[in-house]
Amino acid sequence: HTRWATHGAPSQTNAHPHVSGNCTNSGSGVVESEVVGVHNGIVENYQELKAKMERHDYRFYSETDTEVLIKLVDYYYKKYKMGPIDALAKTIVRVRGSYALAVMFSDHPGKIFVARKESPMIIGVNDKESFIASDVPAILAHTRSVYYIGNLEMAEISAGDVTFYNLDGDKITKEVTEIEWDAEAAEKGGYEHFMMKEIHEQPKVVLDTLHKYINEEADTRAIDLSATGLTEDMIKQTSSVYIVACGSAWHVGMEAQYVLEELADIPVRVELASEFRYRKNRLQKDSLVIVISQSGETIDTLEAMKTARKRGIPSLAIVNVKGSSIALTANYCLFTNAGPEIAVASTKAYTCQLTVLYLLTVKLGLCNRKLSKENAAALMKQLQKVPAACNEVIKKKKEYEELCNNLAGAESLFMIGRGLDYYTLLEGSLKLKEISYIHSEAYASGELKHGPIALIDRSVPVIAAVTQGHLLHKESSNIKEVRARNARAFVLIKEEYAGQLIQKVPMYLLPDLDDDFMTFPCVIALQWIAYYSACQRGLNVDKPRNLAKVVTVE
Repeated sequence: HTRWATHGAPSQTNAHPHVSGNCTNSGSGVVESEVVGVHNGIVENYQELKAKMERHDYRFYSETDTEVLIKLVDYYYKKYKMGPIDALAKTIVRVRGSYALAVMFSDHPGKIFVARKESPMIIGVNDKESFIASDVPAILAHTRSVYYIGNLEMAEISAGDVTFYNLDGDKITKEVTEIEWDAEAAEKGGYEHFMMKEIHEQPKVVLDTLHKYINEEADTRAIDLSATGLTEDMIKQTSSVYIVACGSAWHVGMEAQYVLEELADIPVRVELASEFRYRKNRLQKDSLVIVISQSGETIDTLEAMKTARKRGIPSLAIVNVKGSSIALTANYCLFTNAGPEIAVASTKAYTCQLTVLYLLTVKLGLCNRKLSKENAAALMKQLQKVPAACNEVIKKKKEYEELCNNLAGAESLFMIGRGLDYYTLLEGSLKLKEISYIHSEAYASGELKHGPIALIDRSVPVIAAVTQGHLLHKESSNIKEVRARNARAFVLIKEEYAGQLIQKVPMYLLPDLDDDFMTFPCVIALQWIAYYSACQRGLNVDKPRNLAKVVTVE
């Protein structure tokens, strides 16, 4: 079992599974032990528990909190001569933190016992087998029948059978969920990497997401959000919006802030989920908290949403996985139609999240009467053009591969843009860092002269995005600034504006959409740059170092 190293370095001794005996997990052969287990999460009071166990003559071979957890289960199992479920229940009430725990007992062969608190866990079954995982894509090749185990619940699992228990040890019933994704969606399908496959899938999944929420029968191709539970009256009462997310989803929020305020004229604040609940937020009455998470299991985002709920503010979740923790906890849900996203670096989930937020923007603008029906119809027409525009950029991948040849050897890189371009570049810069390990910084172009320009020289390439017409001449001046410091500049530019750019620099043309929608083709160009930069360095594109697809610990 491989997991993120939270307590102790990644090493053979700290690797899972962990055992109740005092022997080391050296990989030298089968370890004889009464209890053995794996764990995802963080035990916050593990040092306190470890001290208790040492007083009871337990010895520890690893630096992990997981070993403490397994030995605590062993302690209750032996001392009170109780069954596995009761031992797990006794352990649960003593542990602070989050965990998805799976253990085996030598006295109960052919069975795995699990417990969950906060950290994600799903259980899949078919006629002959059972599977335990953190996320649905891991088991799609074997089954699409899935149980979602609840918080502070346990289960006894054998081949093809699952029995669930509550914290009191009483049996409870669960409904099985049939996953709509098929197994092929979680396979490479002939592509070299999952990331490449998922970049190519974006036109289709964006179109699928649009079709999910557009009433094709209506004359106006009306946006239908009734499946979310949101009514038009509720939307009309929304006076402000808080968007809470992490990583790429936070960048989606930053772009959504721009278009929500620009098009729907509604005040928006974007918050990092990891900071949201640790400071005093003065959440306004009649506001709406929008949380964004591909997996629906991002622990920071889940906890931030719970904080908002405690303060009486309703939450709308934008997620890709039905039955996920965030989907089950939110008041309302907007599901994207991205399908399983396997690569750690988000691509198609990102553009689908953008798509539903643009739909929500138009709906809000109509409901609060900041958008006329004519303007809304024009915006919807632009949204319908997005899949084709995305496909145009995908077809130009060789151009971006060549651009990356010009970046070869660079260990640091700047990205500059204004307005919506700046927010798009934040995502592009993150992608480059994530999978190519090139130090990259995205800056609002006007901020260059306030310090960062000191780092610009010939060894530091600069990628500029120019898709906002009203800022074209300002951005041209900023490109001139970096070129005056001998920087090699490369420009992603809306085709309409290419002839108006003052600077003679390598230009990579993006298909024309209205400026407010140019983030879609621009971000795909940036995905290609990150992808080919990583490939040129011979790196594992789908599994970058130190990162996990689903971040389930704070």
